[in-house]
Amino acid sequence: MSMQKQASLASRVRRAVIGDSINLADQSIFHKLSLIAFFAWVGLGADGLSSSCYGPAEAYLALGKHTFLAVFVALGTALTIGVISAAYSQIIELFPTGGGGYIVASRLLSPSVGMVSGCALLIDYVLTITLSVASGADAVFSFLPAAWLPYRLEAAVVGVVLLIVLNLRGVKESVMALVPIFMLFVVTHAVALGYGIFSHAGAMPAVAARVARDVAVADRELGLMGMFLLVLHAYSMGAGTYTGIEAVSNGLPILREPRERTGKRTMLYMALSLALTVVGIIVCYLLFEVRPEEGKTLNAVLFGAVTAGWGPTLGGGFVLVTLVSEALLLFVAAQAGFVDGPRVLSNMAIDRWLPARFALLSDRLVTQNGILLMGAGALVLMLVSHGSVDLLIVLYSINVFITFVLSQLGMVRHWWRARGQRAPWKKGLCLNGLGLLLTAFILVMVTWVKFFEGGWVTLLITGLLAAAAWGIRRHYNRVGAKIRKLDVLRAVVDPENPYTPPIPDNPAPVAAPDPRAPTAVIFVNGFNGLGIHTLLSVVRLFGKDIANFVFVQIGVVDAAVFRGAEELARLKAGMERDLQTYVGLMRDRGYHAEAHWAVGTDIVQEILDLAPPLRERYPKAIFFGGQIVFEKETFLTRLLHNYVVFTLQRQLYRLGLPFMIMPVMLDRPDGGPVMAA
Repeated sequence: MSMQKQASLASRVRRAVIGDSINLADQSIFHKLSLIAFFAWVGLGADGLSSSCYGPAEAYLALGKHTFLAVFVALGTALTIGVISAAYSQIIELFPTGGGGYIVASRLLSPSVGMVSGCALLIDYVLTITLSVASGADAVFSFLPAAWLPYRLEAAVVGVVLLIVLNLRGVKESVMALVPIFMLFVVTHAVALGYGIFSHAGAMPAVAARVARDVAVADRELGLMGMFLLVLHAYSMGAGTYTGIEAVSNGLPILREPRERTGKRTMLYMALSLALTVVGIIVCYLLFEVRPEEGKTLNAVLFGAVTAGWGPTLGGGFVLVTLVSEALLLFVAAQAGFVDGPRVLSNMAIDRWLPARFALLSDRLVTQNGILLMGAGALVLMLVSHGSVDLLIVLYSINVFITFVLSQLGMVRHWWRARGQRAPWKKGLCLNGLGLLLTAFILVMVTWVKFFEGGWVTLLITGLLAAAAWGIRRHYNRVGAKIRKLDVLRAVVDPENPYTPPIPDNPAPVAAPDPRAPTAVIFVNGFNGLGIHTLLSVVRLFGKDIANFVFVQIGVVDAAVFRGAEELARLKAGMERDLQTYVGLMRDRGYHAEAHWAVGTDIVQEILDLAPPLRERYPKAIFFGGQIVFEKETFLTRLLHNYVVFTLQRQLYRLGLPFMIMPVMLDRPDGGPVMAA
């Protein structure tokens, strides 16, 4: 099979699995790809809602025999959900274009603190994917024959791979595919909890009396302080309930305009559904006096008790459907990790804490590298832990509270600085201050309980990731400082500069292009030192043999640009301005000059579309591109820097087009660049 046929086959397979490229020229693209509040609730709220499968049970069991103290745990949980949700609504107001834990801490505290918050979130999202899929696999295999149990890990791995493929197709497509599962969970739980509570409405006075008696007994046995500490311990053990609340503020860029209103509505849906589900489950535990049973989750015991009078067919069928919906929702909950994890990666990459490639988009307009990294991390963790839910739960929920605390601290600092300047500063300070106290308490308690059980592993991995991010940022800063030294060339070629321009003037100004004359097609990325270095190198190599100069720039639509039509328009306007500067520079010296540009997610493909027509117009065209060269090429430089020019050279060679690379060497002993001679 020829290489062309192999490429064609690979392209067809990719289109079948991932889908066709999305056209950036479509004016309604942002509207089509964005999520309304309902679909955002599905895609971002499943993580929080799925925690009702285990969070209330952990809190309830932590009370031991003093189960009726769960009333206070339920009230505290509902209050905490409300406070954290309202606090994140304040963040949505302040950062309407997207304000997750990384952005908030970076802007309101410091970039370094934001980096720590971002690293904590990334580890949390990998754990979210792994734990959700592993829990879902456990739940599904609990209904299957015991002989199938050895294949549970393989099924979990397949589940992660399927989610990777779904998200590579696009966020909206992945969410739409998961809507039936989400709604099945909501409907079955609403029916079960609603029936359980209203069927026992007449027993509420008796329940209140039992709560009073249990409080009295607990007071005698534990004392007031001991009882208070027991409730706090159970409250903190249910901390997994609050994970996922931050997902909306992280995911604002994918929401429908106006994003602030859509985000707040999504947050309201999430908070109400989570609070009602958690409180309803705990109340039903009390009403039906649920006790643990071997081989069953506490929710399975509860739903069996609720439907005990429905008959074996109806009741058994309903319990099965309800538990299956819980199992499948756990798979859906992993979606939050795939939606928000790559977004945090891209934001950190834009700020140079992580390799810049994580900010790039695929032709499906998703952060493909981020999705693959999150999926790969989840697969590795799944294999290392053998899909053990008990182990993963120990590692889980610490990191998200690190982000909660830093976000609330940043908001408190913001409101304190804004005191007296804005009317709602007191309300904001109180709300975010309460959120800070609650999340800080839970963080301390969860870390204390889980640290020696294995929670230290999570903190160690987060610390190592933060150290790596710090090293990456230092490298980018050093390289950036050297590249900025090239910008002195901008002043040298400025016509108004008193220095003699190094570009020679033609004695006879060219009024029109000469298609038969040698032509330099120069790829640039803005009017900067690197582009001017490439231009000067071409002039010094070829002198006046070049009659025509064609400047080409590709605007890369990455995560920073793909936030709305305004950013895309700003990118195009900036390219036109920079290219016209090059064109004007050469025309003033008597050369013919023109500019061409395009926007896209793949630089090589866009240039391959532009190059043949240019060569047809100018048969003697030679293509040029600048490339940063390090004296010592290492794995780090290959990972952190774009070597797309070499890929472009190979592709143009295959088309029979000549391409020359103009090197810019940064790591000279004297610290300065080498100008091509």
